Amino acid sequence: MIEVVASMARGPVFLAGELLECLITFTNPMSHLSTSASSEMLAWASAQIHCQFHASENRVALPSQGNKQDVQADSDTVLIPSRGERGQCVLDTPPKILFCDLRLDPGESKTYSYSEVVPVDGPPSFRGQAVKYVYKLTIGCQRVNSPIKLLRVPFRVLVLQGMPEPPFPQDEEVSPSNPFLEEEEASRHDARALERALDMLMVTTSRRCPHMFNITNTRGKVAKFCIFKTVYRLGEDIVGTFNFSEGDIPCLQYSVSLQSEEEIQQQYQRRPGQAISLTGHGRHLESCLHTASSHFSLPVPLNVTPGFSTDIVTLRWRLHFEFVTAREPMEPPTVLQNQSEVTIWAGAEHVDVDTFSWNLPIRVLPTNPALASYVSQFTGTNSINI
Repeated sequence: MIEVVASMARGPVFLAGELLECLITFTNPMSHLSTSASSEMLAWASAQIHCQFHASENRVALPSQGNKQDVQADSDTVLIPSRGERGQCVLDTPPKILFCDLRLDPGESKTYSYSEVVPVDGPPSFRGQAVKYVYKLTIGCQRVNSPIKLLRVPFRVLVLQGMPEPPFPQDEEVSPSNPFLEEEEASRHDARALERALDMLMVTTSRRCPHMFNITNTRGKVAKFCIFKTVYRLGEDIVGTFNFSEGDIPCLQYSVSLQSEEEIQQQYQRRPGQAISLTGHGRHLESCLHTASSHFSLPVPLNVTPGFSTDIVTLRWRLHFEFVTAREPMEPPTVLQNQSEVTIWAGAEHVDVDTFSWNLPIRVLPTNPALASYVSQFTGTNSINI
């Protein structure tokens, strides 16, 4: 028996275009003191990244794929990383051979390093109501005259869509090259590319420009709403304020919900005019009768998917507001200045109300992948015995 352990040391979350590194260790766990201990052999092992796509048949109408056969059924020496997986493989990287003809003595282990740039032209990791995009690193191993064994390590990919390309730094253009530091320079270049993307992400989401909105219904003005920005990173707090003192209509209650909209492109909808799938990610509810001002704070979870768009699905974000207003003026309680006794005020038992809602589109962008790794459902480590 050979134990195979794959571990992503930096964490299971990566930004598209970032270098993924994984250490893969092959161990013969038998002790050399055992009388039945013997050397173990592996013919070869390779690793490959792939993205698996799955769609709900009730909501998505995909074109026919024809009669595609799994060549694994005819040959036991062909590596198919998506073998046995549901859905379609929409993206994969070229496989990389880790070794050929590996011999491990009892108690011996060998570690191989796999590295690959996460493709920038793929979708982000997403688990929606209609479609799913799942990324996995698949390690294939085979003994001589035995079927292939697959070890899969799922991970999460964040894609930075809708951002301008980072400018080419001038110092790289004129800096002298050192042929003896080729690998070091390559790693520095990858690190600088990631740093530039994160810097641009930070600049974009740090710009504050207060947006003011007058909240009105058919009877008049309810309140003035202020939000300081409309672009957020994963993990940030969305903060907004209400000023009810400028309103003519008394507001009894309001709620704010953070929602994502999952819309299937028209040509792939199962039914014409198919409804958009809504998912809530947090809600703030407050009673505000006779309140001059109020505010709310909603965190953007670290484990959600930022907005993106593919040929099949589009994910957008919004704030959904709901207001409950009174049809008649509500007199506030009066308190005399020289009154020494405690006054108890009871609200009206029956109030005629109106309700209305409003949606404010916002943008949700990725964050530093190292930060998102803390709440990831994946561990970045997996193992298998061959």
